[in-house]
Amino acid sequence: MLQADFKKSKLTQKNFRVALVDDHAIVRRGLREYLESHDDIHIVAEAGNGREAMNLVRDHAIDVLVLDLTMPQFSGLDALASLKARSPDTGILIFSGMPVSQYAITLLQQGVAAYLNKDCDPEEVVRAIRVVGEGRRYLTNEVAELLAQEVFKPTPGLPHESLKGREFQVFLKLAQGEDVGAIGRMLNLSTKTVSTYRTRTLKKLGLESNSEVTYYALKQGLID
Repeated sequence: MLQADFKKSKLTQKNFRVALVDDHAIVRRGLREYLESHDDIHIVAEAGNGREAMNLVRDHAIDVLVLDLTMPQFSGLDALASLKARSPDTGILIFSGMPVSQYAITLLQQGVAAYLNKDCDPEEVVRAIRVVGEGRRYLTNEVAELLAQEVFKPTPGLPHESLKGREFQVFLKLAQGEDVGAIGRMLNLSTKTVSTYRTRTLKKLGLESNSEVTYYALKQGLID
């Protein structure tokens, strides 16, 4: 009877189709080897930047996309809106070295299902994939605490926390020294549209120039 129950549980076990997006091949390899040591997790595809990630969700059925944020040319953040539009049922798990305290809340508001820092316990990545693969959000203790602080804080947050979607993308590109034309080409937006986002962003942050944007982002730990 116990053997029959075990066989039944194996047959009904949910399997999770996972794709890995990171510009470092060694990180992808390490993740793949560790995750595939678990019977219910299967790596179906890999990519090295955000643009390649958009092709993955078009060409593969993916339950969980494990996505790095900072990648050359076209980052995970750049791709986020398009990924959500192309494959709304794919759960996005951000796996990044960038500070949880600076990015998690903003990205959760933009529809990601989990935010893990790369220094987390490997087993937490497995737990997060299983939760996100079930269509739910996975909150670490740190992220849950940040959300609680967000709800109960008596004063408005930092200025950049008011930036939405494309505004936040354009803000980070400006902070990294990109001009309006280059940002438009990267994000497939017109120069006029990017200029509008820039003007709106500067106003919200109370800043007057791109150099001030860079200084602000460095001060807040949003860029290296």
